[in-house]
Amino acid sequence: MPQRTWIAPAKVNLTLRVLGKREDGFHELESLMAPLDLGDSLQFEKSDQYRLHCDTPGVPLDESNLITMAVRAFEKQYGRRCLWNVSLVKNVPHGAGLGGGSSDAASALLALNQLEQAGFTERELASMAAECGSDVPFFIYRGLGMIGGRGERVEPVDVPGLDRCPILLLKPSFGVSTPDAYQHCLTAKPLPRVPYHAQALPWGEIVNDLEKPVFQKHRFLAEIKMWLLAQPETEAAMMSGSGSTMMAFLSDKSQADGLLARARQELDPTLWGQCVHVSLPQ
Repeated sequence: MPQRTWIAPAKVNLTLRVLGKREDGFHELESLMAPLDLGDSLQFEKSDQYRLHCDTPGVPLDESNLITMAVRAFEKQYGRRCLWNVSLVKNVPHGAGLGGGSSDAASALLALNQLEQAGFTERELASMAAECGSDVPFFIYRGLGMIGGRGERVEPVDVPGLDRCPILLLKPSFGVSTPDAYQHCLTAKPLPRVPYHAQALPWGEIVNDLEKPVFQKHRFLAEIKMWLLAQPETEAAMMSGSGSTMMAFLSDKSQADGLLARARQELDPTLWGQCVHVSLPQ
């Protein structure tokens, strides 16, 4: 029986290098991205027309939603309409740099390919995904990937020791606009005393070139990073993607609750926080 419920995993950028501006206006990227055991849920039920439902306030349900954009891209290649009720349950915060909307779109493509028995290859689905957004192709492959181009090139990679790595995610009440983050990424100046260099972990290094432009506009994120780096539980700390989520890499999941409680007490009582793991297919 075809799978009717799909989990759309969030992601973190373990490395994000901005290599320069492209002729098409996008930026040339090199990024190591990893899926997490945190994700949205999409449920598909056969219908007489396509409908999208979501109870989370602020989620657009019109043609601008990435799920709907993915459905339209699929229909264009498939040559027929896809008549499904799609119910979206949001667990990944919006504007967090965790790829929630992009993963939803990729999951819709994977689901429709199975439900409609269309037989598209991963490469063909990734091509449709690229029409929806730069991060969407990564989620087609459901594993660790090195991203190139503006995000459309995905090379599956293996990093020993990374699977099940515990990460505490902290997000303030505000989000960060991805276009804003990239607008000044090549010219932004570093804030005094804030470290931007690569940090070493047992499985490799983490670094994010978007911290400079984002921290310049959102100083509180730099404050969170500095606070995390000063905590004994934290092995390394960095922003994910274009923010606003900050990541604390831990040696043990059991350290997360105490660290989150202190962060809310000392930084911001409204912080959203969750301990997650890198989750790679077996």
